Amino acid sequence: MSTPAEQPPFRPLDEDWETALAIVAHPDDMEYGAAAAVARWTAQGKRVSYLMVTSGEAGIDGMEPELCRPIREREQVESAALVGVDTVEFLGYPDGIVECGLPLRRDLARAIRRHRPEIVITTNFRDTYGGAFPNQADHIAVGRAALDAVPAAGNRWVFRELTAEGHEPWNGVRQLWAAGSPDGLHAVDTTETFAAGVASLEAHRAYLDGLSGDMANAAEFLESMGRIAGSRLGTTFAASFEVINFR
Repeated sequence: MSTPAEQPPFRPLDEDWETALAIVAHPDDMEYGAAAAVARWTAQGKRVSYLMVTSGEAGIDGMEPELCRPIREREQVESAALVGVDTVEFLGYPDGIVECGLPLRRDLARAIRRHRPEIVITTNFRDTYGGAFPNQADHIAVGRAALDAVPAAGNRWVFRELTAEGHEPWNGVRQLWAAGSPDGLHAVDTTETFAAGVASLEAHRAYLDGLSGDMANAAEFLESMGRIAGSRLGTTFAASFEVINFR
């Protein structure tokens, strides 16, 4: 595997936009790398909304899902507020067994039509994180469904029931950005908002308390990942994304 110094430099993301919708599988998915970028964008006056496909209720081994769900939802709302996001929605799909099928694509297309974003943000939907470490199944399913939902949101003849519900087609999505993808070639400087990103992850207190290993230490984990991306962008910290163009 090549080292960051041997990899090509990241290209800066296009920040000429006003609205974004982040579609991810679980509470905490945005916080593991992308939340500091969101803090940068909301500070610029951009509007970013969050859509969680599940409530992450299967994410804490020592807590029954029925008890876990409201805690994780509350922590996500608190976490989002720390980076300037005041709209957080939960679709209620069962955590751990999300399927990339037509029902999910339809629900995501509906959300895109409602929010009418210029940018859709998701997390890595590739099979791995660039090596032997496999991606989680829900991340893959949700990311791929989001990718498919963008064109569906703009086609009035796909999911006709959405138009009947009053959700007119939306062809305004310019790009989809997948945070942390091994195929990422773009990044954004998060040096000034790095602390906000750490605080946003640390707001998931119950979840972090149930973890072990590197990912349980929010500051150290984010610092390591942020510095690697920053070294390829020419900044102290950065968040990287794979960019898929629709226009």
